[in-house]
Amino acid sequence: MGGDAGSGLERLMQSLGPGKRGAAPVDSWNPPFCGDIDMRIAADGAWFYMGTPVGRPALVRLFASVLKREDGRYFLVTPVEKIGIVVDDAPFQAVEMAVDGGGERRALSFRTNVDDIVMVDSEHALRFERDAHDGVRPYVHVRGDLWARLTRAVTHELLAMGEVRMDGGCKMFGLMAGGNFHPIMQASLIEDLS
Repeated sequence: MGGDAGSGLERLMQSLGPGKRGAAPVDSWNPPFCGDIDMRIAADGAWFYMGTPVGRPALVRLFASVLKREDGRYFLVTPVEKIGIVVDDAPFQAVEMAVDGGGERRALSFRTNVDDIVMVDSEHALRFERDAHDGVRPYVHVRGDLWARLTRAVTHELLAMGEVRMDGGCKMFGLMAGGNFHPIMQASLIEDLS
């Protein structure tokens, strides 16, 4: 990794300042790239710096507030610098789900591991991926080009609300949320979930 990792992290923390809350307007910032640091977000949402877990939740929330994705790469961004980091899967985990109503009027909200609250709607979609090892992997859009992967427990809760209906001329297994049907997979493949 390029750049001086120690001083880059210290500069980043100083430029963030104390007491910052919520996501910063990173999409309006276009600072120069200052290299990569040895920071990684694991597939389970855990943050690591130089191979050591970042154990302070407030520090993780602070870093998450300045996270940005551009051209498939992840960066921590301030108004004056942009530092590259590695993300194994999605940068956030959806750790809790709230359901309000049912059927066509069902509203779903998620809380992420960094305490963002996201309601499924036209701007915060659900996305589903499949792979041979994990079966279905659901994600919810958080902001910008950043997504949260649902934890296994939340995934089971979500899939329990699924139903089969016609979508685009095909029988699909999916669920209603935010006024839209979110197809997960062809109905004929449901038995592959176990």
